[in-house]
Amino acid sequence: MNWILMLVLPLAGIVLGWLIRWLYARFQLSSSEQKAERLNQDAIKEAEAKKRELILQTQDQLIKERKQQELELRERRNELQRYERRLLQREDNLENKAAAMDETKQRLASREEQLNQKEAHLLGEEDRWQQELERLAGISRDEAKALIMQSLESEARQDVQILINKIEQEAQATAEKKARDIIVTTIQRIATDVSSDVTVTSVSLPNDEMKGRIIGREGRNIRTLETLTGVDIIIDDTPEAVVISCFDPIRKEIARTSLERLIADGRIHPTRIEEMVNKVSKEIRQIIQDEGEKVLFDLGIHNMHPELIRALGRLHYRTSYGQNVLKHSKEVAVIAGMLAAEIGADKDIAKRGALLHDIGKGIETDGDENHAELGFELARKIGEDPRVINGIISHHNDVEPNCIEAVLVQVADAISAARPGARRETLDNYIKRLENLEKIAEDFPGVDKAYAIQAGRELRIMVNNESVSDQDSKQLAKDIAKKIEAELRYPGRIKVTIIRETRVVEYAR
Repeated sequence: MNWILMLVLPLAGIVLGWLIRWLYARFQLSSSEQKAERLNQDAIKEAEAKKRELILQTQDQLIKERKQQELELRERRNELQRYERRLLQREDNLENKAAAMDETKQRLASREEQLNQKEAHLLGEEDRWQQELERLAGISRDEAKALIMQSLESEARQDVQILINKIEQEAQATAEKKARDIIVTTIQRIATDVSSDVTVTSVSLPNDEMKGRIIGREGRNIRTLETLTGVDIIIDDTPEAVVISCFDPIRKEIARTSLERLIADGRIHPTRIEEMVNKVSKEIRQIIQDEGEKVLFDLGIHNMHPELIRALGRLHYRTSYGQNVLKHSKEVAVIAGMLAAEIGADKDIAKRGALLHDIGKGIETDGDENHAELGFELARKIGEDPRVINGIISHHNDVEPNCIEAVLVQVADAISAARPGARRETLDNYIKRLENLEKIAEDFPGVDKAYAIQAGRELRIMVNNESVSDQDSKQLAKDIAKKIEAELRYPGRIKVTIIRETRVVEYAR
């Protein structure tokens, strides 16, 4: 029995505890539901209150906006009424003006009719008086008009001729004075130096022993230098100096520079001489390019063709009558620009044509054309301005100038060449003779190069060893000598030297 109680009592305690917990949970749940219900009701009340407040605010806003719109409508209505009153007033004014214009038209029409009647009456009176005048004068109206016109024309012609003669005399006097002033002023503004080159150049030596090194064993060094440059190197008793003689200033400059550098370097032998001559030749070509660009920069001339620039640079080493051709061309361009500015011509065209007028002297060619024709062909080929081309071809009157700028080129050329000390006739003739001497030799087949040396007393000719044999060389020398005798006039005698060289080059690797 006791064990039964021991089993029942715990079981009853467990059941009782579970029951108490269940009742507590039910109580808690009921309390939470009530609280939630209260919160829900409070939220609903608050939402309804806010809803009513928003509705009231919205109604107030709508009322305000409606009042504002009504106010704007009233203002627009008043404005439209004002515009309507103004339009009505303008319409009344226009009607009044139209009525006034109609009245004015009627008065003008009446006045015009009266004037027409008076005009008809005056025409009738004029005809009557005209007939009366014709009867009294014994001539008709047309005859009287012709007599009056003839008298007036005669008087007018006489007055006009007198006036023309007076104007021509004044213009001639003024033009002559103005022309003299322009030319004198232009010449006074020229401040260029006179350049008079000679055909010999002296090269200083550190000592007289250097002469033997320049000559070389059996003369091979000096022969190589003369052959490569086409100059004549004169070594005489002049202490510590040698003389380079050549009519071509470019060859002379190449020879002088090469010799000075060889002397400074100390290595003088045929191979080194050939290397130095080639190097100096390249430098001279660059100097030619730089001199052409420099003169364009100094004169402010742009857009020049590269071929013209190179031809201008070659003029740096050319002389004409002892006058440096590039400096002469620059001087002519300055003078032409001044003259064009004075008389109102195209200054740029005048300067360009004047700068290029002797460009043919810087063109390398084998033709027979003179320098004006060569310059004309080159300028025409590269598309220069027609006025510039005409200035080139007409500056020696080969053709007639067809523009004022071409005439200015002639005038500027004459001013530059004619001023005292600018030129020497003998030097140009001398150079021309040497050029003709070389050209005679170069016209023969098989001749590669020809150099006039020793002031034109010797003609040294390089021939092609493949096309000219040793036997042919002898006959070629005789033929050239005969042609020189037939075509040139010269003092003394000219030595013709034919050089035929076979050169074989091979490299050991």
